[in-house]
Amino acid sequence: MPPPRPDNPLIVQGDLTVLAEVDAPRYAEARDALARFAELVKSPEHVHTYRITPLSIWNACAAGVPVDAIAGALDEYAKYPVPPHLAARVREFADRYGRVRLDREADEDDDPAGARTLLLRASDAALAEELARGRGLAPLLADRAGPTTFRVRADDRGRLKQGLVRAGFPAEDMAGYAEAEPLGITLRSETLGGAPFALRPYQADAVAAFHAGGSARGGSGVVVLPCGAGKTVVGMACMAAVGASTLVLTTSVTAVRQWIAELRDKTTLPWDAIGEYTGDTKDVRPVTVATYQVLTHRARADAEFTHLALFDERAWGLIVYDEVHVLPAPVFQVTAGLQARRRLGLTATLVREDGREDDVFALIGPKKADVPWKVLERQGWIATAVCREVRVPIPDDLRLPYAVAEPRDRFRIAAENPAKEAVVREILAEHAGEPALVIGTYLDQLRALAGALDAPLLTGATAQRRRDVLFDAFRAGELPVLVVSKVANFAVDLPDASLAVEVSGTFGSRQEEAQRLGRLLRPKAGANQAHFYTVVSRDTVEQEVALRRQLFLCEQGYGYEIVDAGPYAGRDA
Repeated sequence: MPPPRPDNPLIVQGDLTVLAEVDAPRYAEARDALARFAELVKSPEHVHTYRITPLSIWNACAAGVPVDAIAGALDEYAKYPVPPHLAARVREFADRYGRVRLDREADEDDDPAGARTLLLRASDAALAEELARGRGLAPLLADRAGPTTFRVRADDRGRLKQGLVRAGFPAEDMAGYAEAEPLGITLRSETLGGAPFALRPYQADAVAAFHAGGSARGGSGVVVLPCGAGKTVVGMACMAAVGASTLVLTTSVTAVRQWIAELRDKTTLPWDAIGEYTGDTKDVRPVTVATYQVLTHRARADAEFTHLALFDERAWGLIVYDEVHVLPAPVFQVTAGLQARRRLGLTATLVREDGREDDVFALIGPKKADVPWKVLERQGWIATAVCREVRVPIPDDLRLPYAVAEPRDRFRIAAENPAKEAVVREILAEHAGEPALVIGTYLDQLRALAGALDAPLLTGATAQRRRDVLFDAFRAGELPVLVVSKVANFAVDLPDASLAVEVSGTFGSRQEEAQRLGRLLRPKAGANQAHFYTVVSRDTVEQEVALRRQLFLCEQGYGYEIVDAGPYAGRDA
């Protein structure tokens, strides 16, 4: 057996887990390699645990990572020899990608939207028999066209792809796309304000990977980029590449209006070609920007969804799912029937709290591009971030109520610890002059902090007009501190924010941590530096939950300093 290589950080185990020693000399480069094909599942101080799954390998294959590169990376950074069977398992997962293929049965010149049936082709007869007997697949594969081929109703295209992913054989969908309403759109070479504008190299690469030259292999998939790296620009460039009417779905009215402003500023679209579809305005145009909330609105729990007909209003050539990791279940259901439309997902993290990453893969498409946050930081495209957790003791008068509370109530008691206020004050004083967000989940806590800091509070109940006023004042430097609820987690453009203090969160949500850190990462003049603080109650369930939230920071390569408050002694990194 070859001798161990002590400088290498990885211990590759036969159960498809990989341990990474954080203090090893080659840890950073090994982490960047692992991020392409493995999922980080645990991140205590010294040893992180990754897991290789079929979905992580399929996403790697779809993003163009060769299976030999995966095996090579494990060999390159392993401290001990990689178990031989593990490389075989990885190759088996990779080999399953594309063994099943969807084509349209219509003649080559026919519009795929008019094709009533598709053909599902398996790579061999044995696989065809396995699929035909698969639970959930058999009703969709009832019409046999040959030993390895089935006729499938075009309306079942999405359901079939979901079933195939769950069966372990993701389909390569080559059935093409419907004819769409054409759209004349190009990107400007300078913004309306006269500033030069061009795609950054990683943005151009993401667009090329998504579009794939207009072939059937392109046109559906997910682009993963950090907040502040220009996902909206990537979306607009994909619209220009497709050249067809587009429906953009996003998380809030604020985000809708940011999209519209960007489209006006950076594309040649006439302003009257862009429509807003929100609770206030129902304007369907060649490019329509809508909220998930309005699409999932219904008068009562058992009523029909009022506005899902928007998906059929025009012959959309592209549907853009902004913040695809929060896609609501009804939109998933509609998307299953939209497989003849091109689909682009944009997100900072593919982690979903409901575990439906496989549905994103099946219905939106595989990951097409994923640039590590620290890579963009080193290149200067996003701000450098320093992350700290500040631990605050529980006051004596809350110790007994905390001790006897139910687990869920314990979390809230710890999260709303009143001792956090003094720490927030000290952090803001230490970073005086830096535009700051104080972010939390519980409204009573946020109201108290807003009053103590003499800062405005923005929540889900804040009227849209008031939100716009507050955001504009913050951008203009007129408001040094803004207290915000989780309404500001998604798609809010506050480019000058350089300090965030998180006082409470949604249990162990990695997704939320990604979005909150992302509020700070737009490039900044001068030092291009941001600071992200999480204030947690020491020796409580909140401290334990914070370990799960750290997973996101660790997988992106951020250091995570832990300091005790009492008194808090902040310091520059």
